[in-house]
Amino acid sequence: MAAEKDLNTLITNMEPVLNEGEYVFSSVLSTKNIPREIVICEMKEQEGISIVLSKKDADTIGLNYDMVVSWITLNVHSSLEAIGLTAAFSTALGENKISCNVVAGYYHDHIFVDKKDSTAALRVLRAMTKANKKS
Repeated sequence: MAAEKDLNTLITNMEPVLNEGEYVFSSVLSTKNIPREIVICEMKEQEGISIVLSKKDADTIGLNYDMVVSWITLNVHSSLEAIGLTAAFSTALGENKISCNVVAGYYHDHIFVDKKDSTAALRVLRAMTKANKKS
């Protein structure tokens, strides 16, 4: 299936799914002693390497983190060249006082929200899809 670029099609078909578990963002100076299989994603920054992993794994290896998040995957195959999807859902979430952190994978967009906001975030994303189908 080809990656989708059309914003209306992306919103109509984004199909948000809440992944089970609790997740955290942590910053480390090296990933040498962190098993690759427990890291969901990473970003090298000037100050350190930001990693996302399960809270359980972070606690097991003693990593620090500031908040516990839920992980929502948009199941639509979005193109890396698509314009406006991140802006659309982050605006809708922001209007509902829900902070989000976004990671774009090759196939899907992944949204991390505060654990306490996961149900509300799903409701907002599903409402976007429903409203878009009506228009």
